[in-house]
Amino acid sequence: MVHCGRSLNGSKTRRKSTTKLLTRELSLEEGSLTDHLVESTSDVKLIRDELMNILVAARDTTASLLTFMCYFLAIHPEVLKRLREEILTLVAPGESPSYEDIRSLKYLRACLNETLRLFPPAPNNERASVKATTLPRASPLEKPYYMPGPHTTIIYTFLLMHRRKDLWGEDADDFLPDRWLDEKRVQELNKDSFRFLPFNAGPRVCLGKDFAYNQASFVMVKLLQNFDTFELRQKQDAPEGAVPPEFWKKSSGRAAYEQVWPRSAITVYAKGGVWIHMGMSRSRE
Repeated sequence: MVHCGRSLNGSKTRRKSTTKLLTRELSLEEGSLTDHLVESTSDVKLIRDELMNILVAARDTTASLLTFMCYFLAIHPEVLKRLREEILTLVAPGESPSYEDIRSLKYLRACLNETLRLFPPAPNNERASVKATTLPRASPLEKPYYMPGPHTTIIYTFLLMHRRKDLWGEDADDFLPDRWLDEKRVQELNKDSFRFLPFNAGPRVCLGKDFAYNQASFVMVKLLQNFDTFELRQKQDAPEGAVPPEFWKKSSGRAAYEQVWPRSAITVYAKGGVWIHMGMSRSRE
């Protein structure tokens, strides 16, 4: 992505390369993303927006998922042990997982899903009305909601929806990967695809969903092949102000026992980072 930024800032080297490429129409195999964007439009702002969209979606969201996944493994050593056993049973040490291997790692997918439920990387979304309309209620017997228009915005928050006890049970605030292996719970979830929304749902479901799962799975496999202990060092090593304030302990929900300070910009992140000491497996020493 360095080249992308340089081309927009007017680097002579990159501009010459792009000009040469654009003397004819590029095939799908040629050029960079920036080259293809320049071929399709001369609007610099649009190109910047498209690049930012790709960068956030392909990098920041996966980084958020991996950050909170490692956090949960650090505070739930029993989950770490079980997950590592599954990985080492299916993928030989030093080997890279195949696509079929990743599909077979059921507990790994359960851990990823539970992390995505509690800390969806993109915590909010919004929709705007084209014209005044009505929105149906949960029950057809209830009067619908009135939606004024045009351009009235509704913001909905995945992070809060994923913690609703009426949708997820009394243990909604708890990190429990096994809920994704419970056949009855999974069947209930599948009845309503809009209950679990880290990748959105319906016609606007994220096109990179499978890529994100495969990417995060691959990283976790390689990580747990090499490290067998995760120790959270937030209080000892994190910068000042990165630990949740004391009054959180008197709150309800996860805030009462959270050990990192979740914040949100475009994506969810931990204030000051998540500080973990990973112990290398003896087989790798």
